[in-house]
Amino acid sequence: MDTFLSVSASAVVAFVGTLTESFFTAGVRYWLVWMLAAAVSSVVMFMAMRTYAIIIRHTTFKDILKFVTALAGKEAMVFVSMLAFVGMDGVLLGMLLADLLFSLLLLVGVRLGMISAYDLYKSKVRELQKCRRVLVYGTSDKTESAISRFRNSPHYDLIGVISPDSSLKYAKFSNKSVYYFKDAKDLDKLALSLSVTGVLFTRKEDARLENERLVKYCFDLGLKVLFVPEVNELGEDRGVGIRDVKIEDLLGRDEIKVSMDEIKSGFAGKTVMVTGAAGSIGSELCRQLATFGIAKLLLFDNAETPVHNLRLELEDTFPKLDFVPIIGDVRSSRRLEYAFRRFHPDVVFHAAAYKHVPLMEENPCEAVLVNFVGTSYVADKCIEYGVEKMVMISTDKAVNPTNVMGCSKRLAEIYVQSLGLAIEQGQHEGKTRFVTTRFGNVLGSNGSVIPRFREQIRKGGPVTVTHPEITRFFMTIPEACRLVMEAVIMDTANRICVFDMGEPVKIDTLARRMIELSGLVVDRDIKIEYTGLRPGEKLYEEVLSNVENTEPTKHGRIRVAKVRTYPFNEAQEAVQKLGDLARAVDIPAMVKLMKQVVPEFISKNSRFSEYDAK
Repeated sequence: MDTFLSVSASAVVAFVGTLTESFFTAGVRYWLVWMLAAAVSSVVMFMAMRTYAIIIRHTTFKDILKFVTALAGKEAMVFVSMLAFVGMDGVLLGMLLADLLFSLLLLVGVRLGMISAYDLYKSKVRELQKCRRVLVYGTSDKTESAISRFRNSPHYDLIGVISPDSSLKYAKFSNKSVYYFKDAKDLDKLALSLSVTGVLFTRKEDARLENERLVKYCFDLGLKVLFVPEVNELGEDRGVGIRDVKIEDLLGRDEIKVSMDEIKSGFAGKTVMVTGAAGSIGSELCRQLATFGIAKLLLFDNAETPVHNLRLELEDTFPKLDFVPIIGDVRSSRRLEYAFRRFHPDVVFHAAAYKHVPLMEENPCEAVLVNFVGTSYVADKCIEYGVEKMVMISTDKAVNPTNVMGCSKRLAEIYVQSLGLAIEQGQHEGKTRFVTTRFGNVLGSNGSVIPRFREQIRKGGPVTVTHPEITRFFMTIPEACRLVMEAVIMDTANRICVFDMGEPVKIDTLARRMIELSGLVVDRDIKIEYTGLRPGEKLYEEVLSNVENTEPTKHGRIRVAKVRTYPFNEAQEAVQKLGDLARAVDIPAMVKLMKQVVPEFISKNSRFSEYDAK
């Protein structure tokens, strides 16, 4: 188009120029040389400047500078050609200047006209349309189901299928046309010709697969990226409508295969207690347990309002569920005593913990009292009241800990595992089997990075990242809880189960993608600021499921950690001494003892580095 417009402008200028000559003498030759030079030079310069790659709707001032450069080169080539074959005359320079200005005016004017016409067309289409016109990605069974499901939707019109598979070009799927795309230009053409406002994904794996291609094209072109939650998706998105794609959809992994029938049969008819029941992991455990036919569910937590909100949710969602909210603190042995004596749970999920690294670095005594001493209280009550199985939720920060929080969780692991092994070896009375599960950050948990980024974006920024290279492992809350359930029914008693967390994610990349998902532009609408690593924080977290430090299980996503075991008497002594020091708020002595018990605890970016062994 650019070459055609440029040559057309040159033709007009040539016609006017030849009016000053005798048409039957110099005019024909002048016109032929001029037009041939203009055509060749236009093709050469516009190809060299790649103006054909400019998306008309997104023309910028930089693109206009490309036109000026191309036209200047064109006029130079025409000038040389005219000198060589016609010679210099009085009107040549004037014609070249006129050609430059008229060509530029035509190139810019036509684009402005097309943009105005497109905007007018889109505004009229929006007025006439009562629902969004979207393309569905892929040709899976779920795509077919979505087309059928939303056939008469008043809000969404699924007009066709979009696919990167060239073999499906011009094909039909579920009576809808399949449209092939290769790059952003193809998507832009489809959006323009079909009045498309968004692309709909029916499977999370498809959205993740297209994260750096189709999803990015949609962001660049201002199209919505949508997702259809599964009707029976456990623990999240229970609605059947279409929603915007979330960062959790793009960061997760393939669906976990778990033995749901075996899990349900393992919990049916039992009384189950969840400590930290109102937290992110605890509440999701409660939601999943509510579907397993359990006899009674005990919600143990010290946070009044979150427990109240969870109670209202369970009453609405599971009206037949027999559950009991218990306000209590795992630091109170007597309150735990009441709960165990009154309800005699068969299975205990211990999710109560302090988890925020910088905060616990500032309040180390509370980390020890809740995460270590509190866990020992829960484990002891499980033994005393004959609980069948206790499941402790641990963290990847317990591996080679660099902060107090991570070390307190490692100490809790040591106590629980040593107690279980002592029972297994006949050195301690009891029948409880202990399972410890380790995993990394969960997407969207209370106080985690994703809710914080969402709030910062809502306020207009800036979005704060501690370091441009910091990485973390993530999994979704339901994903983590399903793996916990799977670990419970496996033969992993008195072992530490670690989960395959997939590939690490750069937090900087995460922040940028969340800004894009909000329909904003990074560094234009929302700034990113780097604040520096916080006390106790690592740049890179440990990889949990290395072959070198774990052993396989029958589940491909769960492995058993190879860890040093401790005699139970040493664990008892540690909990007694550290508990006394924490209650006395003797921080130096307490941290020193923690480093003695857990020698791999080396503080990072922390005031406690002075207590590390030299």
